[in-house]
This record gives sequence, structure tokens and C-alpha cells, in this order.
Amino acid sequence: MSHPTTCLANPPEGASAQARLLRDPPHVRRLSGAASPPRRKAPSFLGDQQPPQDPGRPRSDSARLIQGANRVAATPRRRAGCQSEARDSPGRPSTERARRFRRRPRLLITSSRAPEVASPWRWDAPRLAGVRRSGSESEGDRRGGGALARRPPSATAGQEAMDADPDCSVAHQVSDNDSDTETKTDPDAQAQEYIARVLGPSSQSAQASQCLPPESLSVGGLAQVSECRSPLLDLKKSPVSDDTVSGLLSLPLELILEICSYLQARFVLSVLPLVCQTLRDIVQDKVTWRIRLQKRIGGCYPVVEVDDDFNWPAACIELEEHLQQWAEDGKNTEYFSLADGHFASVDSVLLLQGGELCVSGSRDRNVNLWDLRQLGKAPEKVLVKALGTERNGTHKGWVWSLATRDNRVCSGSWDSTVKLWDIAADGQQFGEIRGKAAVLCLSYLPDILVTGTYDKKVTVYDPRASQPLVKSRKLHSSAVLSLAADERFIISGSEDRTLVCFDRRANSVLQRLQLDSYLLTMSYQGGQLWAGDNYGLLYVFQNRGGSFQRVRYFDVGHRSQITGVQHSLGALYTASTDKTLRIHIPTDPPKAICSRTHSYMLSGISVAGNIAVAASGGLSLEVWRLPV
Repeated sequence: MSHPTTCLANPPEGASAQARLLRDPPHVRRLSGAASPPRRKAPSFLGDQQPPQDPGRPRSDSARLIQGANRVAATPRRRAGCQSEARDSPGRPSTERARRFRRRPRLLITSSRAPEVASPWRWDAPRLAGVRRSGSESEGDRRGGGALARRPPSATAGQEAMDADPDCSVAHQVSDNDSDTETKTDPDAQAQEYIARVLGPSSQSAQASQCLPPESLSVGGLAQVSECRSPLLDLKKSPVSDDTVSGLLSLPLELILEICSYLQARFVLSVLPLVCQTLRDIVQDKVTWRIRLQKRIGGCYPVVEVDDDFNWPAACIELEEHLQQWAEDGKNTEYFSLADGHFASVDSVLLLQGGELCVSGSRDRNVNLWDLRQLGKAPEKVLVKALGTERNGTHKGWVWSLATRDNRVCSGSWDSTVKLWDIAADGQQFGEIRGKAAVLCLSYLPDILVTGTYDKKVTVYDPRASQPLVKSRKLHSSAVLSLAADERFIISGSEDRTLVCFDRRANSVLQRLQLDSYLLTMSYQGGQLWAGDNYGLLYVFQNRGGSFQRVRYFDVGHRSQITGVQHSLGALYTASTDKTLRIHIPTDPPKAICSRTHSYMLSGISVAGNIAVAASGGLSLEVWRLPV
């Protein structure tokens, strides 16, 4: 049965008693001093007698329903809806008057609908009050839309209001839900937002820097975390249906990274991307690898400022394998001394084909080829041959320098010649370059061959041409002792204590640095130049926009000249005339892992694969085979 909507507005003058009753309920008339109607006796349900009819009582069903509803709502009306009338009552005590102002919902009866609530209070007030009562907001509350953003999708706005204000009733919840509906939040979307905020390009650099210890940053704050644009990581929706994998991906990102830290870096990089898209995205994030590397070494790495294209995964893999190979002072390494091959001091050594083969140059004028795959077997199986066909030796003077490119090797000698050998063709000679002075250092590139000679010159050759000489420049005032080159620069160190950078494209000297010592050996890779001097110090130079600057120099423990330096992303080796080979981590400063002492001075070092070999003044090659 449908009833018309009841209107509680003031009725016009002369209205019926029923309308006056609706306008001024009994409790209002009592406040204004009007006489109270006589209290009626409750009907008896044990008999058929009914109380006498009140002359002012409405006779219709709809009127009785409305009057009964207003009688039930009398108390809430006094507290929430009739504040103005309560203020007009001078005889009421202030405490009782305050109780009437207590917030209560007011029930209204409408036609064909459930009772609604007309609350005089705004929805925002209890929500803000609830936030204040819950304590300080977390970072996720401020970024994710407040404390209510953490509610599950099933929680409605009315339920959240009830949690914020325990005095609110169920009817109050329904009214708030109708008037101000809160948007439901998907927890998966929140996870994506969190990953994007923490690992996204906008805040990734600052966030990664905060995760690192202060000493991990380079000198002068030069090192910056490279921004990487990795896809959003959805850790709750895995494309893999396997229960085990899905359970793993449901863990927080930090816990997944902690689990991966117990796996080998090479395994993580090669296997995990094949499992699912989510793990592939995690593995391809460069910040992940930087944080993992910092946790391993705990020092400042790298020493110089790096670009955005720095290969953090490769650096982490190489460093972890380097630490594992030389762990516990290198007790798992195998040591060999190849003394049956040269009958004079060995001054240069070079590994080929990932450490399977080795060439060595000696003062006995020979260049020997060794097969290190036969280590531990008979010496005649390890020594393959002496290169060349002349009876008196490979060269007519001491062999002082070696360089390689792919399967081709060049050897420089004090006889002023450079000879070229094809290792793939069983070590056959395919070229010879005759100079005017002793060849003390070499650099072999795909298109050119650079020599540093005793007559203070740096000379460029093209071994492919019939007339190999390209140009020769006198860049120093003394003998050229060390060389390094790439497709743009030629860097040379001399006994005159200078470092010269020659620009190949401009065909001119780009830079000349005056040093306090002369550099005997160099290792150049990725814009970093590591060089050892005659005082046993290790220098680090950085190429910044075509200009080389000295960034650092270190005392790595050598007491005399450093004759060999091998630097890579995750490893550092130094050899010296003080008869020691030292193994470091390339941090700032370098951290020594272990050292090896020999009976004679060491003249050079070469490392490739799982093999490290040093040239010795005691007529031998010192070889260490590292665990794989």
C-alpha cells in the first residue's frame, strides 16, 4: 500500500489538530510550556478490550503510521533536529542542553521506500576525524589517496565512515553512501602504482641513491644512478599458471630481490627472464643490479662517473665471480709454473681465445705459443711452438711488447720490427713492419696498429695495406713507454712524465697532462684509464666529453714499479717488480682480495676466462687456473 510523502513543514493557520500534532510533537510542546496530553494506557493483548479513542488521534492507517514514526523519532529530533527550540528554552541546564546537541540521525518516512537518514553533518568531517585519530599517515596514504585507499574493494564508503566514527548508526551509513559514494580501489592497480612510483623514471634516481650507503657515491658526488625506463611490475598478476611461481610473485618486490641475492648473478640474468614476464622485468631493471652490487662490496663503485648505458648486470656478474674465484685467499685456485720454454727473462705475456692459448715474449728473442688446456700434463704438450722460422729466434732483439685482435697477434721487439702472426693458421706469419727504433708498446685495433717507440714517436700503421705507414708523430720528449687506443683517441705515456691524448679524427693533440711520475702500463676500457707508474702508484683517469682528467690515484701496496695492470668492470690485477701479484676489487679505494709473492720480479699480467698469467724474470710463466 502506497502512502503519500509526509511533509513536516509548518501547516497554515487553521489547520486541523492532526497537522498541529505533526508540527509540534508532544516533547516540543513540553519544551514550550504547553500542557501535556494525558498518557494513554497500553492495550492489553490478553483480552479484546481496547483503550478509549483519543479525540486528537488520527483514524486513518496512514496517519497512525506517521504519528507513530514521529513518536519513535522524538528523542533523536530533540538531539539533532530541534537545536533552535532547545536554545529557546531558558530553564534547561547547560549540560542537558548540550546533550540535545549530540549528533544523531533523523528518520523520515517516505512513500514506498525504506527509512532514510537526513544527517545534518557532512561526510568529510568523520572521515577527517578518523584520519586524525588513526595517527600519522604513512607515505602510501599520502600518495595513494589517504587512509581510505588501503580499504579492500568490497568496503563501501558507509563502512569506512562507521570505522572513522563509532557513534554513527547503520542508518547513517546508508545516507552517507547515497550522498557521497567513495570510488573503489583495485589493490592490483595500487601495486602497479607503487612500483611505478618507486622504480619509475621520475623518482628512480633519488630512490636508488637513498638505498645506497653514503660512501658508495663517487668523489664529489659525481656518480649518479642511471635512469632506466623499466615496465611496470605487476607482482600480483603472474602470466604463469603454476601455483609455485604464482606464490613467489605474490611476495613483495623487496623479498623477491632478497631471494634472488642467494642465486648466482649469471643464473639470475640468464634463467629467470625465461620464467615469466614479471621476472624478466625485474631482472632487466638496472637499479636492481646496482643495489645488489653495493650490498656485495659495500664500497664506492664505480670510481668514475658513469653514463646511463653503463652495464650494471655485467659488472655485477663479473665482480661476484671474481670474489668467488679468489675467496679465502684463493685456496681453490690451481697454480702452475711453466719454466720449460724460455731461457731468458719473460717481459710480456698475452692470453688468447678466452684463456685457452697464450703467447709470451722473452729476452731470448722468441715468441712462444702455449696451449693452456693441457695444464698439468707433460711440458711438451703445453708448449706448442716458438713462432717464426728463423733458427736464432722469432726476432733479432728482445721481444718487449705484444698485442692481439681476434686471432691475430703482433709482437714488437728491440730490433725495430713488428711482426704479425695468424694463430688460426697455426701461427703463420702474415706481415712485418720495419721501423726506425725499438718498439716498446703496441695497440692493435681492427683498422690500425699503433706503436710507441724509443725515439719518442707514436706511429700509426695499416697492416692491410701494401704501404702500412699511415702517420708518425713525435709527441713526447723521451721514450714512449705505454699505449692505449680506441676508435677516436690514442693515449700515450712517456718517460718525460707526460700523458698525451691524440685525437684521430682531428689529427691533432687534444690534451697534454704533466704528471709527477711516468706511466709504465695502461688498461683502457669504457672511458676509464687505469695506469701504473714507476713509484708503485695506481692512477685513474676519466674521459669526460673528450677530455681526460685525473680522478684518483691509489697506493695499492706495491713498493716499486707497477709493470702490469689489468682492469675490467668487476676485477683489478696489478703486477710489480716487487715480486708480487695483487688481486683487487675496482672500488674507491681498491680493496685487496689476496696477493701472490714470487721469487723474481713480475713484468706483466694478462687475465682472460678463468686463467691469470704473469710474466716472470725467472725465465717462466706463472699461471693460476681459477675455479669455474
